[in-house]
Amino acid sequence: MKPENIDLLTSLSAPALHPDGSRAVVAAVRPNFRNDSYTSQLWDVKVDGSGARRITQALGDRAPQFSPDGSVLAFLRKDSDGKPQVAIAPGDGGEARLITAAPLGVSSFTFSPDGTWIAFEAARPEEDRYGTTEGISGGQEDARRITTLQYRINGAGFTIDQRSGLYVLAVPPVDEEPYVELKGRAAKAEKKSASASAGKDVSQDVSQDVSQDVSQDPASGTSMVDETHLGVLGGEKGVPRAVLVTRIDTDAVAPEFSPDGAWLYFGAALHESAQTDLQFDVYRVPLERIFEHLSDDHVTLEVAAPELVTTTSGEVGVESARFGKDGILYALGGALGSTGTDFVGQPVGVYSLGDGTPGSEFRLLTDLNADDFSESSALVPAATAGVWAISRHRGSASPVLVTSQGAQRFDAGQRVVKGIAATQGGVVVVTYSDPQTPADLASLTNGAYTRITDFGAALRDATSVIAPQEFTATASDGTEIHGWVFIPEGEGPHPVLLNIHGGPFHQHDWAFFDEPQVYAGAGYAVLHCNPRGSASYGLDHGKAIKGGMGTVDASDVLTFLEQAVASFPQLDGERLGVMGGSYGGYLSSWLIAHDHRFTAAIVERGCLEPYAFQGSSDIGWFFLGEYMGRDAEAQRRQSPYAAADNNTTPTFIIHSEEDYRCPFEQAQQYFTKLKLQGTEVEMLVFPGENHELSRNGTPYHRKQRFDAILEWWNRYLPVTSSDH
Repeated sequence: MKPENIDLLTSLSAPALHPDGSRAVVAAVRPNFRNDSYTSQLWDVKVDGSGARRITQALGDRAPQFSPDGSVLAFLRKDSDGKPQVAIAPGDGGEARLITAAPLGVSSFTFSPDGTWIAFEAARPEEDRYGTTEGISGGQEDARRITTLQYRINGAGFTIDQRSGLYVLAVPPVDEEPYVELKGRAAKAEKKSASASAGKDVSQDVSQDVSQDVSQDPASGTSMVDETHLGVLGGEKGVPRAVLVTRIDTDAVAPEFSPDGAWLYFGAALHESAQTDLQFDVYRVPLERIFEHLSDDHVTLEVAAPELVTTTSGEVGVESARFGKDGILYALGGALGSTGTDFVGQPVGVYSLGDGTPGSEFRLLTDLNADDFSESSALVPAATAGVWAISRHRGSASPVLVTSQGAQRFDAGQRVVKGIAATQGGVVVVTYSDPQTPADLASLTNGAYTRITDFGAALRDATSVIAPQEFTATASDGTEIHGWVFIPEGEGPHPVLLNIHGGPFHQHDWAFFDEPQVYAGAGYAVLHCNPRGSASYGLDHGKAIKGGMGTVDASDVLTFLEQAVASFPQLDGERLGVMGGSYGGYLSSWLIAHDHRFTAAIVERGCLEPYAFQGSSDIGWFFLGEYMGRDAEAQRRQSPYAAADNNTTPTFIIHSEEDYRCPFEQAQQYFTKLKLQGTEVEMLVFPGENHELSRNGTPYHRKQRFDAILEWWNRYLPVTSSDH
């Protein structure tokens, strides 16, 4: 694979299954050099594998869902300002229309059980921010007063002035006549009528500013929400009225209706210590009054105080609750310990919340040593009881059926399942990636997977795909270090790149990955492994580096390197490079300060200087304190920056200006230290990008990054004619 092939990398959304089980709809997304962005359309796929066709032509359609009866297909589509809004179309095909008008767009939505309502999540901008007032740009906004530890997030920016709220709207008839804007005499008559009812002279401008009118009752937690751009959205120009049903001063996410449609459940952090821990709970609010008044000409409602559903004592963070067909409320949750921040190496489990009433049972249903549901974006109701979730396990990711009685994994083998859909009739389809294709759709029947699409065909036609070879090394204490070796074409021996994943509680896996494909395509052997500290190998494996980063994780990756070189004659043990991003950047910089076998290194978006990281990273206030300990001397012992005096390896630093996870100052400090001490070092800085550059950056920046990486390796580890 070459850098210019990234526009052939199609990824797929979670599928939406029609209730009759005959077809699925999925969003296909790919980088596009034509507009230096990403294009996405919906595809209709026959579950029997007989065909797939593109059914939308817009550039940003994604997140499809069928209504419970299949009569409506809803999805997110970009409006004229590029903001994602909920769109609906006939379930059997037809033109779509937008039904929301959220100023910053919609991030998620769900249907009520009877399909008559939609609840959606949308950010609520403060007045005069984020373009809500014409003539006030970002640089002209008022200063922000910061009083909390959590105030911005990588990729989203500041969050304290764009709280996420949940809105409810009535789904309009999908075939109703489209809105026609008043013009000419009709517009004049409407203006005259509006002025008369307001008691004004007809020549007076009837437009007026509508200001925010929200009062909070401190005792009850209820809010009076008036008709403002925060409390009510839409209600004009053919867009249905949507009403805010959660508190205006806090975030709420992951909406879910109760089976009878009377309650809306959601995730939030509303407890007193919410700014100093990671606790997240499930709450609910009643919807009866909202339904009664949603069609009123003017809405002034009392938003009910949310009821706390979960009873975790703050030691488990819980969200993404979904009701099963058995009436049980299931949720994803991760242990946080007595401090509320001890997340290190903690797999996510699936919990039962009983019938969803406050004070119901709170019970772990899955084995944290066997399954980790950290990659599950949502739970999916199964046919009759329980929910489907996605578990990562030894480099794979498989569907797991979880019921109140336990869990059953449907082993995906050399696949990484990304999304699931199921019908009451028992039809199950998944989106997945494997070593040969970035994304495809498969049906799951009696534990067997049958591929029903071929979105990877264009990539395979354009370039060679290098198949990874599974390899397991053994540490001196007997610990297995699982991973893969990518060997390029040609006899070799080939120069070797040790590529370290981020996290650290993450994993290299069986999914198609453009990084090793590009490097192997250029003639480099690439090593991927999951050292201690990685996810998907059990609790002890994930927790092994707590208080000791740069210890067994460093020895594990070097052991994997040494044993792979000894086992594969195509690998040249004298020509070695090391690279990695985020935690991989941390460990790469740590290795070259303590081991001088590498000819050169690439340190990308790394966490490099703990002291500064704590105050500048969006997760700095808790992350390294839990991993390294809070003692300054202990952090210094685990700091690549402190150890960099010993680094003599030529080092290429890659970073993004808008990275809030590992802020740009981490790269600046490291670059300056290496430069002043005479170590050969260069730095490549990407404007307008954040921590996700290599995965979600603009197509041209992603290509430019690959080109620069290959140029660096060609300079220090040139590929010779014998390598091909």
